[in-house]
Amino acid sequence: MLIFQDGKQVFSEVFRGPAISKLVPIKSVSKTVVAALAGTAIDRGEITSLKATLGELVPKLIPSKADSKVANITIENLLTMQAGLERTSGRNYGVWVNSRNWVSDALSRPMVGEPGNGMLYSTGTSHVMGAVLSSISGKSLLSLARDRLGKPLGIEIPGWTRDPQGRYLGGNEMALTLTAMIRFGEMYLNGGRFNDKQVLSEQWTSQSLVPVTTSVFSGLGYGYGWFIGQSGDTNYAIARGYGGQIIGIVPELKLTFAITSDPTRLARSGGYFGDLRRLIENNIIPVAR
Repeated sequence: MLIFQDGKQVFSEVFRGPAISKLVPIKSVSKTVVAALAGTAIDRGEITSLKATLGELVPKLIPSKADSKVANITIENLLTMQAGLERTSGRNYGVWVNSRNWVSDALSRPMVGEPGNGMLYSTGTSHVMGAVLSSISGKSLLSLARDRLGKPLGIEIPGWTRDPQGRYLGGNEMALTLTAMIRFGEMYLNGGRFNDKQVLSEQWTSQSLVPVTTSVFSGLGYGYGWFIGQSGDTNYAIARGYGGQIIGIVPELKLTFAITSDPTRLARSGGYFGDLRRLIENNIIPVAR
């Protein structure tokens, strides 16, 4: 665990596992990194609007067998996990990653809800977002991550899992150090700035932390890659990954924290993640007030 307040380290502890300086799997915190990269694309005008659709931006990615509604899925739908498609996470994850084309498989799944009408947490949805970013930029997700986040934040971003078409997995399997996780959180805490560099626009970072939908599993709000909760009357935002990987920010308290855990540990909302959530809400935030 690593905690910063007012830009300074106030707590650092390795209870078990690798040193703080070691790269560790951040699991679905990767989805929040992909959301940040979507922000860079919008800031650069590569994506003109959150309302831009797959049909407008990347028609070639849409398989012929996809539901006709897939073309109308917007960038905002992808970022808020409201694509309406059957989930590829949970019990469907294994079948999905063993398919021949992860993007095609995700987009060919049945529509189980209307796009924009309720959160369906799905790594496939985030992977599609990553594929969109690669398609419109002509660069791999790894190159985008290194150029647009790694360099300005001064952090290492190693290569990670790729799909059968060579696309980097957009929503899982990235690795960062705890220090890198803190820097990513500090960037959002400071309106997109890190040191003297404006990495993301202030508008994007503030907009990302506004709840658009709600997780049916945890009850937490969800913005653009961030879960939103409360400790008393204090709002906080977290990027969350399987096994108990967390980047958290509390703007009101100028607080950033990063937690890594055994990446194989089951961390459902009612189990270990619930323990971490109570740690955040009942200990970390109150002590920082």
